[in-house]
Amino acid sequence: MSLLQLIWTELKAILADKTIVITVFGGVLFYSILYPLPYLHQVPTEQQLVVIDHDRSSLSRQLVRHADASPKIAVIAELGSIDEAKRWIETGRAHGLLVIPANFRRDLLLGKGVTLSYGGDASYFLIYSAVAEGLISAGLDAGKNIQRLGMLAQGDNAKAVEQSLNVVKLNSIPAFNPSLGYTPYIVPGLFLLILHQTLLIGTGILGASQWSQRGYWQQVTPLKLVCGRIAAFMLIYSLLSSYYVGYCYYWYDVSLQASIGRVALLMLPFLLATTAAGVAFSSLFTRRDLPTQVLLLISMPILFVSGFVWPTALIPEPVVAVSQIVPAVPGIMAMLELNQMGASWQSIMPQWLQLWAMVVIFFALAYWGVSKRLKAIV
Repeated sequence: MSLLQLIWTELKAILADKTIVITVFGGVLFYSILYPLPYLHQVPTEQQLVVIDHDRSSLSRQLVRHADASPKIAVIAELGSIDEAKRWIETGRAHGLLVIPANFRRDLLLGKGVTLSYGGDASYFLIYSAVAEGLISAGLDAGKNIQRLGMLAQGDNAKAVEQSLNVVKLNSIPAFNPSLGYTPYIVPGLFLLILHQTLLIGTGILGASQWSQRGYWQQVTPLKLVCGRIAAFMLIYSLLSSYYVGYCYYWYDVSLQASIGRVALLMLPFLLATTAAGVAFSSLFTRRDLPTQVLLLISMPILFVSGFVWPTALIPEPVVAVSQIVPAVPGIMAMLELNQMGASWQSIMPQWLQLWAMVVIFFALAYWGVSKRLKAIV
């Protein structure tokens, strides 16, 4: 059997296995819609806020009105205690609270410092940040109004007062996420992780289902089988990668900073290393259900150590060191730097060379594992 015939036979074996088809094609297509779906609104607005007003002055009521006018939050109730506000947050009736201390108006008019207390449901970072941002903005506006009234009362010129209160103006321009949304931030890394996991599962299932029986895989040498299997999955995942990096990036408004050629040059060793790792991984099993179970268990740890949802500086160094054997880790970081942050090719060269080193190592392991399995078939 020639190599081309083997590749064609491998493709037919992949497409004939319903479990692999559902995992590879169904998984990639399904997750391309499922994962970004909750974040399509991009920026959370009108988060429910409760207020505990211990001052009950005209100025505290003005602060509450300013908070309610913010697009980030909406004041839904005024409660009598912090404990009651906590119960509202715990039951989901509210997402944040604002506590206005007693003597709020008096202390401000006397020029004393005043502490406003606020908090929110930190289970969802975007919701918490929206609540905090809205309340900080409202608090700063209230402080400026008091300063303005005080300076005008002292006889200062109105124009000079406005200039002194607005000495610094912030012009914020997002560099790598123009929409400031969650989808452009999470999609690039997550899609590469999905490609990585489904590719490992697909190759794992195919190999595990063959090592305990006879078939075409016995008619070729281990080297040819490994090469043919890698080539077959590479053909499939070249199309799936184009769908993710091409159509999905465009559909979800993900910023693109690199050329198609450089992205393809990065994806090549990533897919090769992952496929070779999957073939080597498949030689560990003879039950086709085990590769999926094992990879589902380690998918969340891989997500965190990849560095785009949790800072690697907060992860123990031994864990970070061990994670470098997973192709997704250098692949995701290199893709984010190159395609989302506009880094030069020289800056991602260490990750690119690391992926090529993985290709060599995992290919050798795949050859060794497949050789052992083919010899063991009776």
